[in-house]
Amino acid sequence: MKPMDVQVRPGGEEDLDALTEIYNHYVRETAITFDVTPFTPEERRRWLLSYSQDGPYRLLVAREGGECPEGRVLGYATSSPFRAKAAYRTSVEVSVYCAPAARGRGVGTLLYEALFAALEGEDVHRAYAGVTEPNPASARLHRRFGFAPVGTFREVGRKFGRYWDVTHYERPVGGVGAAPGDG
Repeated sequence: MKPMDVQVRPGGEEDLDALTEIYNHYVRETAITFDVTPFTPEERRRWLLSYSQDGPYRLLVAREGGECPEGRVLGYATSSPFRAKAAYRTSVEVSVYCAPAARGRGVGTLLYEALFAALEGEDVHRAYAGVTEPNPASARLHRRFGFAPVGTFREVGRKFGRYWDVTHYERPVGGVGAAPGDG
């Protein structure tokens, strides 16, 4: 796949069915997410509407076919609040999910490139990601984008009858920053 064949843009309501289908694949088939029950698009609508086209909390979608509106959704990336307390507001948690047929085709890289470019001008200091182990492809992707492992929670989630470890990664983000003592 050539990068010109893929358009990355903010996600919208028109993407809800495809985004739900992609996420549900990971719910049903993998331990990448610890959700255990698939969602309906209506159940995911609130999640979709929690993102904006600007600011630190974004949803970006990769669509096949460039400008073609009928192109298939290949994946998505998000930046979400890291924690609810106010002092965490300059930290985000990021994730990327690719449609099964799009894995290994550079879609995750395109999505993260666009996401981190969008976050550069925001008041974001750090990005965090959690990777269920083992997941060498995700670990490689995060390291490629400057993430470093900061710790592993051992056997933190149980899915498919076994316990899974989650390694947490962090990276700096070149946002506008805040003055010392900002609170």
